[in-house]
Amino acid sequence: MVVRFALFLIAAGLATAGAAAIFGMKIALWVALGLTVAAVALEYARGQALLAALRTQGQPGLGLRSRGFWGELAQRIARLLRERENALRQSEARLEEFLIALENSPNGVVLLDEKGRIEWCNQTAATHFGFDAGRDKLQYIGNLVRDPDFAAYMASWNYSRDVVLTVPAPASAPLKLSVQAHPYAGNRRLLLSRDVTAVEQAEAMRRDFVANVSHEIRTPLTVLAGFVETLQTLPLDESERTRYLALMAQQSHRMQTLVNDLLTLSRLEGSPPPGQSDWTPMAALFAQCEQDGRALSALLAPSRPHLLHFECADTVDVAGSSGELLSAMSNLVSNAIRYTPAGGQIAVAWRLTGDRRGEFSVRDSGPGIAPEHLPRLTERFYRVDRSRSRETGGTGLGLAIVKHVVQRHGGELRIDSTPGTGSTFTIVLPASRIRPSLPKPAVAGEPSAATATQG
Repeated sequence: MVVRFALFLIAAGLATAGAAAIFGMKIALWVALGLTVAAVALEYARGQALLAALRTQGQPGLGLRSRGFWGELAQRIARLLRERENALRQSEARLEEFLIALENSPNGVVLLDEKGRIEWCNQTAATHFGFDAGRDKLQYIGNLVRDPDFAAYMASWNYSRDVVLTVPAPASAPLKLSVQAHPYAGNRRLLLSRDVTAVEQAEAMRRDFVANVSHEIRTPLTVLAGFVETLQTLPLDESERTRYLALMAQQSHRMQTLVNDLLTLSRLEGSPPPGQSDWTPMAALFAQCEQDGRALSALLAPSRPHLLHFECADTVDVAGSSGELLSAMSNLVSNAIRYTPAGGQIAVAWRLTGDRRGEFSVRDSGPGIAPEHLPRLTERFYRVDRSRSRETGGTGLGLAIVKHVVQRHGGELRIDSTPGTGSTFTIVLPASRIRPSLPKPAVAGEPSAATATQG
């Protein structure tokens, strides 16, 4: 621009000098003025052309400008515009990445404006609160979440803690949501929601577990304390002392059984599932189960024993923990014997199904179980009849142990019962844990083992 202006001055001076020599000084001044006006008009026209390009074409039109002052100005403006557009694209990309991260968050995220209207929410929050992410945009959240605790929480502006809400779920039990607000950018708020249903259930189970264990231990301890006080304060003859000591031993055995069952449950829950490298003949497990069942029946009903029928239809090996499987099988047989009246019928069977799965079933002719109790039978300490369970020596943990053993082996526990008719408990093991028994070398003079016994 300076060079161009200097050249213009030199040209104007020469033209003025020439005009003065030829036409006189007055004409020369008019020539100089005309040249100046023409130069200004030319620069004005170039400036207008640049302004028109900015208005109509934007940055692409700036590259078409000529050199010189206006050309350099156009290039610098174009460069500033490119830098601004690049910064804007980067900001938009970062915002998009941020929203994608929030969308994939396991927690619900809701952005509220100063008036408490929904600006944006991810799909998790839409599921938690029942929002429609598109339709409910700019809706007041208080109109969509109609919970008194939530309304009071949002109105308090004290967000140092969360609030737990119970919200309905379309295909399941109501959800427990932990919701906490975080103010930002003035009066805007970031709302985070977290599904704590499982946590609340686990906490409820923990409280119930502690209460049940305390109750189960308190009862025999109270009995023991009473007997000890009696032995210490009252003169008793030998027969009374013997009877009290027997009752104390019974309560001590009850507590020991409870502790052992609790330790078994803890071990089952805390150890990895058994592999499929250890194979055990089902006939051996079945024979041990039969032996224990007959001994228990003879102990509980010596005068009128149960009618027991054991049948092992298929000779196979089972993969898994032999101790756990025997514990589960014996638990089912023991329950059937304890809850079936003396002289009742109990049928225990093992067979293979058409798809090569294994079924161990225990069917009894006991009193049966009402349908409302069936879903909760495998819960810890759950009893249909608490008084009868204690009379038979049960801890309320047997079926919980059975369920864990079956699940660890990839199987399922089926329970069918009709009040007044009896119950059938079935353990189903997957085909992957079943194989034909390997033949054993024959021993001279040894009879073949029977696969079915009946008593």
